[in-house]
Amino acid sequence: MLLGLTMIALGIALPAAEAAVPEGADGPPAPGADGSPVPAVPGADAPVPAVGRAWPVGVRPPVTRSWDPPATEYGRGHRGVDLAAPPGTPVRAIAPGHVSFAGRVAGRGVVSIELGSTGDPPLRITYEPVRATAKKGDEVAPGDIVGVVEPTGSHCQASCLHWGLLRADTYLDPLSLLPPGLLRRGPSRLLPVIGVPEGPPT
Repeated sequence: MLLGLTMIALGIALPAAEAAVPEGADGPPAPGADGSPVPAVPGADAPVPAVGRAWPVGVRPPVTRSWDPPATEYGRGHRGVDLAAPPGTPVRAIAPGHVSFAGRVAGRGVVSIELGSTGDPPLRITYEPVRATAKKGDEVAPGDIVGVVEPTGSHCQASCLHWGLLRADTYLDPLSLLPPGLLRRGPSRLLPVIGVPEGPPT
């Protein structure tokens, strides 16, 4: 239970079987589960600014599993998005910030980045499973490599990067960090070629 709480505090997604706390299990009840008010965190419900300037992996990787927020703090759900990425794929910072954690949790490599100028409390993203090349305290810019996707530790059927987003202890949709121009693929466009005569040579 302590390990699960630690992973949740870091913003690390748990497998469904670990994320759910069965009825009657030891441990604190989910806030609001007994009718008590859920403690408010100042700024936790602030809108998510589209500060992303790059995808964590690739250019526009397939989303293999979407964000599915749990109904309660310890309930089932998917606390992030999964992006298709083969082992060894470079993992990049999407926005300016600093590395707040780089290490292993429950056998998985995890990198967390606190994003600058995103409010109080600031937004925090997490990547796993990642073999970190960045260290705690490193300042990062959009596109900086912070690690590579590990071949083991993924909860996906195929290799993927799990990307999470939190403000304080509230899980948010990581895709909301990306502006519309990065989210959609534009149609292919052929540009004119200058200086080449049209038609067959005469």
